[in-house]
Formats: sequence, C-alpha cells, structure tokens
Amino acid sequence: MAIASVAVAAQPLFVAYPPANHQTTASRIFLIGTAPATGDVSVNGNRISRTAVGHFAPSFPLQIGENLFTLRYENQEVKIQVKRQSNQPEVPVGLAFAKDSLTPKVDLASLPGEYICFGAIAPVNAEVSVKLAGVTIPLKARSQVELPDNKSVLLGENSPIKKGGSEQYQGCAKTPANSQLPNSKKVDLGVPLFELTMNDQTISQEGTGKISILSPAELEVAEVTAEAGVARTGASTDFSRMTPLPKGTRATITGREGEWIRLDYGAWIKASEVQIVKDAVPPRSIIRSARSRQVPDWTEVLFPLEIPVPVTVQSGEKTFTLTLYNTTAQTDIIRLDDDPVISRLAWQQISPLQVQYTFNLKSDRQWGYKLRYDGTTLVLSLKHPPGKTSMMPMSQEKPLSGIKILLDPGHGGPQDSGGVGPTGYREKTVALIVSKLVREELVNRGANVVMTRVEDVDLDLAPRVEMIQKEAPAIAISIHYNALPDNGDAINTKGVGAFWFHPQAHSLAMFLHNYLVAKLNRPSYGVFWNNLAMTRPAVAPSVLMELGFMINPDEFEWIVNQTEQKKLAEAIAQGITEWFASVQ
Repeated sequence: MAIASVAVAAQPLFVAYPPANHQTTASRIFLIGTAPATGDVSVNGNRISRTAVGHFAPSFPLQIGENLFTLRYENQEVKIQVKRQSNQPEVPVGLAFAKDSLTPKVDLASLPGEYICFGAIAPVNAEVSVKLAGVTIPLKARSQVELPDNKSVLLGENSPIKKGGSEQYQGCAKTPANSQLPNSKKVDLGVPLFELTMNDQTISQEGTGKISILSPAELEVAEVTAEAGVARTGASTDFSRMTPLPKGTRATITGREGEWIRLDYGAWIKASEVQIVKDAVPPRSIIRSARSRQVPDWTEVLFPLEIPVPVTVQSGEKTFTLTLYNTTAQTDIIRLDDDPVISRLAWQQISPLQVQYTFNLKSDRQWGYKLRYDGTTLVLSLKHPPGKTSMMPMSQEKPLSGIKILLDPGHGGPQDSGGVGPTGYREKTVALIVSKLVREELVNRGANVVMTRVEDVDLDLAPRVEMIQKEAPAIAISIHYNALPDNGDAINTKGVGAFWFHPQAHSLAMFLHNYLVAKLNRPSYGVFWNNLAMTRPAVAPSVLMELGFMINPDEFEWIVNQTEQKKLAEAIAQGITEWFASVQ
C-alpha cells in the first residue's frame, strides 16, 4: 500500500504528544511519536514496539507529581516531563475538614419547606454537624463513591469508584414553612457553621455560602434574553441540557445557587441569560385556539398565549410532543389542514398548569424543528421531508438533486488544530481534505453542498452552529478524526464512530457508521448519543462522524493515505445517498 509522505518520520526521533510540561489528572499517559523504521526506540531504557513505518504510542502509568520519560533512538534523546495532579480532595490530617470540601460552596436561596443539604469530608469516625439559624443538623458518614467523568464511557470504563482514607458526611434539613416566616418576608439564615468532634476535641469552620429563604409572596420573574436560553437539570454546566428556552420566555424564580437561578417549571438557567422583570406577577396563561400554516419547506403551528411560557419538546416514534408550562387550556377548536408532516394533533391538560400537545406524524423520520416567540404567540416550525417542497424528484444520475447538505470540517486555524498524529500531522488538515473530497462526490450526485470552512481558518463552534441554523440543510455532518483522554489505550483503540443528540439524527448516524464499517472493512468504535455543539442543532438531523484515530499508529497510516481518503469520501457520499433513498 502506498503511504503518503506525511505518514513517514521527517526527523530521526519525534514526539507529537504529550506537549512540553504537560499536566494531567489521569493515572496513565500515552506517548505518540515516530522515528525511522530501522533501529530501536526505547523509553526509560525499555524497547517499545512500533509500526512498520516507525510510529509508536505506548502507555505508561503515572505517579502523583513529576514523571520523566526519556526516549532514545540511536544517538538522539528526547525527554518528556509529565506532572500528574490529584483530582481528589486532600485527605484531612488530624482534627480538620478536607480543604474546599464544605458544601454548599456558594450562596443558596430556596422556597419555604424545601430541603437544604450540607456536606463535608472529614476523618473516619468523626462527629460532624452544622449549625444554622440556631438549629443543629447532624451529618452522617457515608462511603465516598466517585462517579467517573462522562468521557469515561469513551474508554469503556464508567464504573463507580470507591474512595478511602476519609469519610463524606452529609445531612439535610427542611427549611421553615411559609407560615413560620416573620411577615412572610425573605429571610437570611446566614452562613452555616460546621463542627467536627474527635477524641473529645472540637473545631468549628464557617462555610462559604449564605443560606436564604425566599418569600412566596415576593418571588421575582425572569425573562430570557438569550436567543435560546440554556436550560439545565441542575445548577452547573455539569448537569444535562433541557429544551432551550426561546427568547422572551418568562418564569418565576423559585431558587438561586451561585450564578444560577431555578425557574418555576424545574429547570436551571444562568442569571446572565435572563433579566429581572420589575413588578411582574407570576407568569400564567390560558390557551384557546391553535392553527397551522404552511410556509416554504416548513409547517408552522401557532399557539396564541397571554405571556411567553416555558416549553419542552420530546420526539418519539412518529410523534412530536410539545409541553407548555404555567398554562391552562380553554381550547375548543384547532385548525389543522392536510399537511406534509402532521397526520393528527391531540392535546391534554396533564396537570393544572401543564398542557401537552402530541403531533402524530406521517413518517417515522423527522427532519427538524424550530421554536420561537412572535410577541406572545409561540411558533413551532416542523420541517417538511426532502422532496415534498424543496427537492426535485430523485434520478439515477443525480439522486441527490435539490438536497442541501452541510459539511463541517472539524477544527481549523492556528488556535484549534484538533488531534495530532505520530508525525505531528494535524486533524484539522485531514478533516478539510476529506470534507472537500466528500463535497466533490456529493455535488456529482446533484447535492447542493455548503461548508462551514474551506480554508485553514479559526472558526469557533458558535458560528458553525449559526450556519446550520441559517442554512437549514436537509442534513448536517461534522467531519472529525478521533483522539482519547490521557487514560486511553492509543495502540488498541481504533475505528469509525458516530455521534448524535436529537432522535431525528439517530437513523443517519447509525446508517453511516454501519455503512462505512462494512464498505471499507474498518473497525467500529461505536455509535454514541452525545451532547455536542455540532449534534445539538435541531433544525436538521445533525451528526458528528469520527472517521478514525489520529493517535493510533496503524490507523494513522490509513488516515493520511491519499488513495484511502478518496475511497472514504466516495463511501461517505454513497452512504448518504443510500440513506436518503431508504427514507423516501
């Protein structure tokens, strides 16, 4: 097999990863590099295995602190220093709490009658309690169990890890009911005081977060100022995303935690994405009639409301469900004419302040949706299937005629090179090369192809997502090549991976993954539901493809082979063509 020049060592000994003075919390590290195929390469005196053209990617354990790796090839020597930092709280020594272990760490406000929980890490067999507003709350010991980072599933290792050496102490208490609050006003309970007792000795330490109880009679109202407010299941970016809130949405604030606020329907949002509406009453609306209308490529369903309320959506098999919160139905009539997307619309009041609309769809394929407020009217847009309005009839010569496809070559520019191969060759370069080859193949099949970048330029994720929203293609595919966290096994991990987020993209991700694996006889890395910026756009089925591992010495040679790149591009284009044929 002919190997492109970028796959061959350009100097006697080269280490592409890790970079100089690398720091990590991982327990292992891989060394990615290359040297001429003849001769031996050693790491700390031990010979390592290499590919036929000289690439290597061995992994080594790391101890806490500094780790030195000395690589040698003939008379050349390269030293790599890696510092492993601990990601665990310090084990307390003697009569003390672990550093930064007291929770809550930030100011917290809740409604009357809700539970507030406290936590601390302290020595085993200690007695720990919290004093707040004259009340003592005992904290009970429980074994420390750490859930691994979400990325651990990419390594096939996501089991809980039990920690030792200290205990995690936790306890909760219910705040006073509204009737117990003086004048039903907001009450500041102050900062909790943590106490630790061992061997008849006691120490005290103040927490860092102030606790308050909100008055139900004086709750503030927030209005979303972001184009799509990021709603989450909890008060940090570690928590899962919910349906984005359209600009103008209003909801009552029922809690605060640091820079986050809790809205009355249960979601959390950053305070920076909303504004406080002065002298506003808690948002409530009735809904009466609803109607649909068709615009080019879309069906719009209009829900007139008295005020913009929070919403969530859920996609199912041939169904699309929209839930309006803080809303009560007075509905007697809905207009829904024969439609390319919707077969029937049903609704129900599922709770006193929740109305749910279920759209029964004509196809089990969904092609995209949008939500916006036009004044106080909620507009739900459902995209028509390709071929109904915007496409020409499919032909054998040009089977993708009239179909708009967006390709996103991953990374780009001097600030974002992406992954790196053993020779220092960058992911951004091969992603652009293959994307252009795919574009050529798709255009030959009649497709209208839009690319987020056609040169090596810096391009953040936000403008890429904005381009998908603006272009509203039939599908969007982001083209990448893979790497692993430092704990990964670079030698034995390889293959094609596909990532999707919205259910409408699942079929495309699965089909392309299976097609490439079978057509090109490539290993499978897997298909993943993943909350990525390039899989989140709901306006079209959006998929991110990882076409191989830059860090795998063997697979890298396939990645940079020009003949194989052309085969890959042809297979991607043909896979897209056959997927469209299967869903018509």
